[in-house]
Amino acid sequence: MYQFSYADIQTDSVADAKDRERQLLTRSIDLLVAARAVGRDSMEAIEAIHFLNRVWSSLIEDLGSPENALPKELRANLISIGLWLMREAEDLRQGRADNFDGIIEVSQIIRDGIQ
Repeated sequence: MYQFSYADIQTDSVADAKDRERQLLTRSIDLLVAARAVGRDSMEAIEAIHFLNRVWSSLIEDLGSPENALPKELRANLISIGLWLMREAEDLRQGRADNFDGIIEVSQIIRDGIQ
């Protein structure tokens, strides 16, 4: 029978959560890249923007939780970045912008920073 310490289980849980966050951000980036290739008025763009909004809504909710273990300043910065990404995505959706590059680049930076 296997015996794990609470610290081992907690470490695995944090590592699993970070891996899921990386996977979600990678999926979001892939959708945004596909949308960029066919344009802002495409079904791909609608899907990419919707997915980005769902991902960041969940992340922002988690970051705003007092149980989140990240430092408060880092959480506040990530919330600000998430809100910016969602505003930029809304500008794309509303036709006020047509460039996916900034959203993709910032998303890649955030994803690559998850360790």
